[in-house]
Formats: sequence, C-alpha cells, structure tokens
Amino acid sequence: MKAVALLRTRIAFSEIAFAELSIWKVPKPVAGSSHSFKYRLAYVVNGICVVRYDNETGKGDHRHFGAAENAYTFHTPEKLMADFERDIMRWNRENRRS
Repeated sequence: MKAVALLRTRIAFSEIAFAELSIWKVPKPVAGSSHSFKYRLAYVVNGICVVRYDNETGKGDHRHFGAAENAYTFHTPEKLMADFERDIMRWNRENRRS
C-alpha cells in the first residue's frame, strides 16, 4: 500500500492568515510515531508559522506554538484537527491587536 492523501487543503482566515493541512494514511508508522498517519498542519500569520502540528520522520508527534515545541500525543485525525483548531483560536486570542 502506498501513502493515501486523506486531506490536503489551504484555508484562508484573513488577508494575512491561512492554514495548510495535510494528512496521509501511510502503510506503516513513520519513525518516532506509533500510528499509521503522517501529518503537517500549519497556521501562518504575516508569513510566519505560529502554530504547527507534525510528525516528521525521526522526531515523532509534536506541536509548535509560537517559539515553543512540545511532544504531542496523537489519538485520531479528528482529535488532531480539533486540537489544532483550539490552538489557532488560542493564538488569535493571545495575540489580538488592541
């Protein structure tokens, strides 16, 4: 079995903010992960990636929020999307311009 793209899209939030989402079903887990999904979800504002969830080979599941990087416990693609959306809302709330 080859990798199968389950989701590959770009969502514009405003003139300066967008999200790129990619999730693939893979035949075997990527190094560092224990599930059969490869993913990269990124939220970009003013050309800077401010929120990202990914499981790059060898590094495993993790998330970036601003400058911080932390391990992420993957459960399902649906939970991943919900967590990503929650972090986008949090970033927007915490970085709101008055």
